[in-house]
Amino acid sequence: MPVQPERRSRKDAERNRQAVLAAADALFSRSGSPEDLTMAAIAAEAGVGKGTLFRAFGDRTGLLRALYEARLEPVRQAVEAGPPPLGPGAPPQERVPALLDAILCFKLDNRPLALALEESGGGGGLYQAGHYEQWHGLLRSALERIPGLADAEFTAHALLAATRADLVERLAGQEDVGRDRLRAQLTAYARKVIAQP
Repeated sequence: MPVQPERRSRKDAERNRQAVLAAADALFSRSGSPEDLTMAAIAAEAGVGKGTLFRAFGDRTGLLRALYEARLEPVRQAVEAGPPPLGPGAPPQERVPALLDAILCFKLDNRPLALALEESGGGGGLYQAGHYEQWHGLLRSALERIPGLADAEFTAHALLAATRADLVERLAGQEDVGRDRLRAQLTAYARKVIAQP
């Protein structure tokens, strides 16, 4: 039985989407400056036309968002189904620092991409991004389980502010601040914020 044209076009579109994500991932990994990467360069690397990129992702920000989400997927799986303290089941006093550590490590490992995506959001764009809303929701939910902690909504935003890509970039660029120190500082800060009143 021959493959239906509609089914074939969906398979082609998905194959092209994966090729574009792989090409963008490779180019971002090799590039010192994501701003220098063009949609044309990504299309050429993927072996597709620029129109394919725009149909699949809309614009450069859409492509950045899709690549970010693809790289974030293993972290998301660990949060949703992994062992405590990052996964479900941990007391909130353990899970909140673990969630923040996972975000920080992800942004340290993906600094150019995280910075490019957050900068392209322009102002409030970051706060409407799906990944931000998911992290905020997870933190707020954990914070609501801490007896006596006031305003979990605001506290979740304030804790997430410590993991903004521009701040991570600035701190990671300082000579005396290494990865381990940043992680320890964020964990200490989170524990202080959520300490039992």
